[in-house]
Amino acid sequence: MSDFDIDTKGLDDFKNELNDLVDHFPKEAKKLMRKSGSKARTIIARYARKHVKKKTGNYHKSIRRGKVWKDQTTGSYKVRVYSAAPHAHLIEYGHRIVDKKGQEHGFKEGSHVFEKSTNEVDSKWDEILEKEFDKIFDDL
Repeated sequence: MSDFDIDTKGLDDFKNELNDLVDHFPKEAKKLMRKSGSKARTIIARYARKHVKKKTGNYHKSIRRGKVWKDQTTGSYKVRVYSAAPHAHLIEYGHRIVDKKGQEHGFKEGSHVFEKSTNEVDSKWDEILEKEFDKIFDDL
């Protein structure tokens, strides 16, 4: 299964504010990460639709945002974006091309959707968190 972990490293600006948010409003912190994870899922799914040819659409439909969890080592909340399709690893990393007789006819290179879209998510992650953070504080 292909997956992509998102954490809050590199966000020194928000670290203190997020820690206060987590301490005082744990439900709000989870909500922030859930919404941010959904935005990351959208970015990754858009990249997949652009770079992976659609045959049945099951791969594109299988890209999901996981549950928010609290990391025991760092104490920060994290969210995961992954593909639940059983053939996702073949699309992601590549596979041998084999005919019915079992003879190999080459290798199909992987599209590395999650790896390549990581750069785009990382560049937009600060902006996504800031917008969601402002929305939550406007509600409070």
